[in-house]
Amino acid sequence: MKFTHDEIADAQRTVYAAMPPTPQYAWPLLAQRLGATVWAKHENHTPAGAFKIRGGLTIVVPHGNSVEKNAAMRALGVTLVEHGDEFQTASEHAALLAERDGLHRVPSFHRDLVRGVATAYVEFFEALKHNPPDVLFVPIGLGSGFAGAAAARAHVGVPTKLIGVVSTHATAYRDSFIAGRALESPVSTVLADGMACRTPVPEALEVIRQEADDVVTVSDDEVAEAMRALFTDTHNVAEGAGAAALAAAMQQRERWRGQTVGISVTGGNVDAAMFGDVLQRH
Repeated sequence: MKFTHDEIADAQRTVYAAMPPTPQYAWPLLAQRLGATVWAKHENHTPAGAFKIRGGLTIVVPHGNSVEKNAAMRALGVTLVEHGDEFQTASEHAALLAERDGLHRVPSFHRDLVRGVATAYVEFFEALKHNPPDVLFVPIGLGSGFAGAAAARAHVGVPTKLIGVVSTHATAYRDSFIAGRALESPVSTVLADGMACRTPVPEALEVIRQEADDVVTVSDDEVAEAMRALFTDTHNVAEGAGAAALAAAMQQRERWRGQTVGISVTGGNVDAAMFGDVLQRH
């Protein structure tokens, strides 16, 4: 999925009318931990606490979704509907509501959404284009983030490898990437709900098959370790999916030792009780 310069510029105007670009920092303690230069793209620094902006006015989430995330959405004026036990079921219910009530549906994967998400990675690659990272780890939920990263890589023209990251407890995209076709997978992740995908989006899977150099899995325990590392080494709070890229980089530290590694910290919307529990596990 590629975009023209005008399409990216139009997306940037839309996003920057609501918020400024987010930073990317090279963190020395992460470098010591991984034995590599580590650049983090901080999409957890947005007002919404996650990558760029969404336009939904009615949002469907599963029961058990982050209490604090739900409160933040309601504070922004959203009509929040809780349905089902995982995000796939919530997404399917959102489609039914849109059809029943005549609402315009904003899905988790859509060309225009990918174009907006791509602005984050254009910022990242433009900032580092004179010394681009050897690899960028990108968490995969339903695929818009990875597709945005791939579009940005093509837009800026850097040779950085892209590695997708999924949960060990929700392996649909990795299974499908290996098989070359869409496969369902059960979802049992507790910590990385942003990667709790049961069924791949066909358009997203096609992008991942074409653009990913690899897709790797990280367990909830590895994600928890990465959440602690981000807090101790950078004083950043990351939700499970937001720490998944670092979890993968830590898992593969020997492969990338001495090189330049990029990680995407896609969000910091984690409940205080859960985050406190993660910090105390160590």
